[in-house]
Formats: sequence, C-alpha cells, structure tokens
Amino acid sequence: MARAVVVGASRGLGRALIEGLRSDGHDVLGISRRRPGGFDVSEWIEADLTDPVRAANSIDQELVGGVDTLICNVGIWEGDAFTSDYAFTDQSDVDMLEMINANITGTILALKRLIPRMIGRPRPRIILTGSTSGLPRSGRPEVAFGASKFAINGIADALREGYRKDRLAVTVLHLGYLNTEDGLDVPRDVAAARGEGSLVPVHDVVDMVRTISSLSASSSMREVVLTAIDDQRF
Repeated sequence: MARAVVVGASRGLGRALIEGLRSDGHDVLGISRRRPGGFDVSEWIEADLTDPVRAANSIDQELVGGVDTLICNVGIWEGDAFTSDYAFTDQSDVDMLEMINANITGTILALKRLIPRMIGRPRPRIILTGSTSGLPRSGRPEVAFGASKFAINGIADALREGYRKDRLAVTVLHLGYLNTEDGLDVPRDVAAARGEGSLVPVHDVVDMVRTISSLSASSSMREVVLTAIDDQRF
C-alpha cells in the first residue's frame, strides 16, 4: 500500500485530496494547523507552517515511517486578494510576512524534513500546489501571493536537479480559480456548474493527482496548468 502525506489538508482541496486518495486505498496522513473536526482520518499531525521551524520539527518528530507521495498544498493569501478591494500598499506587513513564511519557508523546511523519508522508495513523488498567479503574465496584482507561487517553480526546479539520481519526481500543479465549497460528496456536474463554469471543481484536481501518482518510476510530469475554460487569462 502506497503512503501519501498531504500538507495543508484540513479543508477545501486538501480535504478532497485526502478523501480521494483514501478511497483509492492509499494510506494517507494529513498535516495542517489544526486537526479538523468531523473528519475520519486516523493519522494527523498538527503543524502551523506560519511558524516554519516549529512546524518542521513537529513533522519530523511525529511522523513515523516512509513516504511515497508528498503533496504540499500550502497557499494562504492576502485577506482581500482576488477582490476589487486589493491594493498592494494597503496590505499588512505582518500578514504578508506570515503568508511568505507559510508558503515559502514552511514549504522548504517541510520538504527538508520529509524528503529523506522518500529516498529509496519505489516511486518517490512530490506534488506542489502552485497557482496560475505564479505564471508569467498571470494578470493578477497580488504581489506577495504571486511571489510565493513563483517561488514554488524555483523550489521544484532545484529539487529535480538535486535528487535526479534518486529518481525523485517533482510536479507543480498550476491551478486557476477553484470551487472549494463543493467537496467530493457533491456530484461533479453540480460542482462544475458553480460560478457558471468559471471555477475548477476539486474533483478534477483529485483526478489529476491520481493520474500523476499512477505514473511509472520512469516518468515525471513537470508541470500541469489547470484552469476553467472561461478563465480569460489563459
């Protein structure tokens, strides 16, 4: 049985990933700031990535055994991001630093602790949740969030080279606007209709992760850009 770890797993996409992978028979461990209520998962680590060193140490101390697939679904953003109220110079310094700590530093330190547990596994694979905001000419004005998602590309490129001899596959999922309100319990067609088709249902992201996870040890999917058809930026 393959073992998967999902970082950023308590709600939305992370929760859907855990539910989907578990239904496929994977042994799944979730990591998030707080263990969610009403969610039947036996393995969970509480770690707040806005405090990166403490979070990484908690993961290192509490996680037992190896990891086959690591999904880093880390991505907090400015409070008024993706709204007409967003203005860069109005953003709180503290909030932006907290966001960068979680999205960049927290991700790097979590990877540093977890990758040694992946080396030597039959098909070690990392999936990093990026964003279309981290792509060139994204059409978005959110500075700190965009910068943190650009950083994910740099992390992925460096890991591919540093661990090529270990056959560690690294994929970045550049995701557009998601419908995270409807979980896997909602029929896909219903979820796809929310927002009049302008949002990607989490069902599609879960299926993409399933596809990536099922690849042979000889294959690596570097990047996937997944957007709604009606997204005018792409």
